[in-house]
Amino acid sequence: MQVFKFGGASVKNAEAVKNVASILKSYATKATIVVVSAMDKTTNKLEEVTNAYFYKKGDAVALLNELKNFHLGITSQLFSDSTRVNNEIENVFVELLWAVEEEPAFSYNHHYDQLVSQGEVLATKIVSAYLNENGIRNTWMDARGLIQTDNTFREGKVDYALSQDVVSTQLLPKLKSDGLVITQGFIGGTSENYTTTLGREGSDYTAALLAYFTNAEKVIIWKDVPGVLNADPKYFKNTKKIEELAYHDAIELTYYGASVIHPKTIKPLQNKGIPLYVRSFLKPTEAGTVIKESDKRMNVTSYIFKDQQILLSIQPKDFSFIAEDNLSTIFSMFSKHNVHANMIQNSAISFSVCTDDDEHKIEPLLCDLQEHFKVLYNKNVQLMTIRNYDNDILEKLSENKIILIEQRSRTTLQLVMKEAEGS
Repeated sequence: MQVFKFGGASVKNAEAVKNVASILKSYATKATIVVVSAMDKTTNKLEEVTNAYFYKKGDAVALLNELKNFHLGITSQLFSDSTRVNNEIENVFVELLWAVEEEPAFSYNHHYDQLVSQGEVLATKIVSAYLNENGIRNTWMDARGLIQTDNTFREGKVDYALSQDVVSTQLLPKLKSDGLVITQGFIGGTSENYTTTLGREGSDYTAALLAYFTNAEKVIIWKDVPGVLNADPKYFKNTKKIEELAYHDAIELTYYGASVIHPKTIKPLQNKGIPLYVRSFLKPTEAGTVIKESDKRMNVTSYIFKDQQILLSIQPKDFSFIAEDNLSTIFSMFSKHNVHANMIQNSAISFSVCTDDDEHKIEPLLCDLQEHFKVLYNKNVQLMTIRNYDNDILEKLSENKIILIEQRSRTTLQLVMKEAEGS
């Protein structure tokens, strides 16, 4: 038994969906769970819809119609008769339109999950229907009934025991009878039948969870890159593919922001010793990268960049030391607002945190912090992390940048930087 995950780029248009079908014909030769993300930039568009609806910034209905036409355009190229699948797509958009016609009754995060989650539903409806029409028999299943979470919207915490029970009683029988199950990444459900999401780009995590619950032999994440690279091709031309990674090194890379896999993906796989393969859907015959239990440590220099960061500098109002009681208060506030620290540093009277600049989390966090502390911040900063760093490259990478914070260990260098004025 195996789990495949296809991201948004792998189903971005009709030709991409056909390529997924080709890969499944060749490689889904045993029982396979296929986890599919929303098509192309659908998640971004649904985030625009959510903002237009909740904050009255834009026309939510117009954005939904634009998104509906995008999906119907894909089905028109995939099916000789798209009536049946189009009806399913229309039904999803009818529900979305009903939702945005009502005044918001819950938090932003709650409405976000109910709206944005539909991207994965749409993608899997199309992919499942196309596979069935082309002789690849499969069963469509709703991940919201499989991945059970609490009510932490936008970052649902998984109930492992309950999810295990549902997967064992509902998913495994379908897998045994049909051999191929299509389901959604990124989304889960609560006991009150609300939809939750597992964190941005959380489809990798879904694949790992389903592998854990089904004791899969392996997980394959199909990407538009040949495997795990030592740097993002957006920043570096001459990247190197890493053939093999230990779980430990993979966790380190994802923790620091490597975008190739979701940070939560490794834990459930490592817990059961399930190997993870990162392979190219553009060149499916190539081996890619394997992540597994290994004593072999990575010695390749890796570069990780996180943009759209904010650097907070938190100081006690009474000029007292940053001590354990202050740190406890600060961390409790970060936990309350589900804000994750990407880098921290403290001095006698200041505690600095670099984190993602998510306005829906940062603004309420700042309100809470400012009741107890003086808070300064720098927006539009970049966090650069170099694993197995070489001092010679530092000057080049920080050229025309102001270094706000620098941290070094034996193997890792981190810099918080911003563009120098006039550069």
